[in-house]
Amino acid sequence: MPKPLSLPFDPIARADDLWKQRWGNVPSMAAITSIMRAQQILLSEVDAVVKPYGLTFARYEALVLLTFSKAGELPMSKIGERLMVHPTSVTNTVDRLVKSGLVDKRPNPNDGRGTLATITEKGREVVEAATRDLMAMDFGLGAYDAEECAEIFAMLRPLRVSAHDFDEE
Repeated sequence: MPKPLSLPFDPIARADDLWKQRWGNVPSMAAITSIMRAQQILLSEVDAVVKPYGLTFARYEALVLLTFSKAGELPMSKIGERLMVHPTSVTNTVDRLVKSGLVDKRPNPNDGRGTLATITEKGREVVEAATRDLMAMDFGLGAYDAEECAEIFAMLRPLRVSAHDFDEE
């Protein structure tokens, strides 16, 4: 797919100027618009890399999470908790991975109502290959060096804390 032509101006900066004229200076409007646009750009670039593996970034994240677990399996509820997504999204994601042969599901012997998701050998191979490709393109953040990536992480952390993503140490 060809890249769209660049605009001859920054549309977010233009919107910020117009916003100031109409409603006054609200730096958070330009900031959120930039963050949302960056999310669109990154998701598009990352999804393009994982698509040949039959993955979306959400499915990739679930596979990575399973590889991080000691036994290569986790309860579905734990996956949702760690990825911070709704149980319905976890079910949809894992079911797609099962259909692709990357994950197996079975009843959780420690929880009569729960289900365990287990990464398969094929899933491990796919996540390793996709990870190599994503690292090769710096997860879409090649415009930034390591220090700037750390700054971005640090800058967004208070937002995540205020949203109660986790308890700050």
